[in-house]
Amino acid sequence: MGQTISIGSSGLQCIGAYVARPQGTPKGGLVIAQEIFGVNAHIRGVADRFATHGYVAIAPAFFDRVERDVELDYDEAGFRRGRELIAEVGLSAAVEDVASAAEAIASAGPIGCVGYCWGGTVAFLAATRLGLPAVSYYGMRNVQYFDETPRAPLMFHFGERDASIPPQMVQRHRDELPGAEVYTYPAGHGFNRDVGADYEPASAALALQRTLAFFARHLAPA
Repeated sequence: MGQTISIGSSGLQCIGAYVARPQGTPKGGLVIAQEIFGVNAHIRGVADRFATHGYVAIAPAFFDRVERDVELDYDEAGFRRGRELIAEVGLSAAVEDVASAAEAIASAGPIGCVGYCWGGTVAFLAATRLGLPAVSYYGMRNVQYFDETPRAPLMFHFGERDASIPPQMVQRHRDELPGAEVYTYPAGHGFNRDVGADYEPASAALALQRTLAFFARHLAPA
């Protein structure tokens, strides 16, 4: 369904991006912010799924700033390298790439952002810095940026058994971002990732349903 294109990044550098397009007229566009494992088969599948629901979906390869075509395994070595790469790239650069990706699919109509894990915080910052309606899945770094004011609607999804995001951290989202929608699920971290032990199909399906309803509301043409 999708194809890889090049989009602009900082300076003269270009990065790759996976784009999936729907059949017929799109409802809008979505920038997909990756986990720490790169734009791998799972993230491409996420983009494809949103395309089947009528959106032009683009997943910019943030790691191309450092190393091209990164696709890491979900093992100790993959986690370690992924953490190294997000430290090298940084969240601010990733948000710049979200802006570039949004521009690349501007013809789709209104644009939103949805991100997962590290990308969940990228999505949160897309709402505060770029004004994009955004859905953040289990972004454990969100609270570090609560001094930033959202400029667009926000939705958050968390697993109730996520040891990296305890209940008090989830509650801070409710307390400090009262305008946001915050949902929890009987699941662990990464419950939307349909590979590995953390996948929880019922929770993933409900979160997707809520996410699609969110974008149907907030990306409706003016």
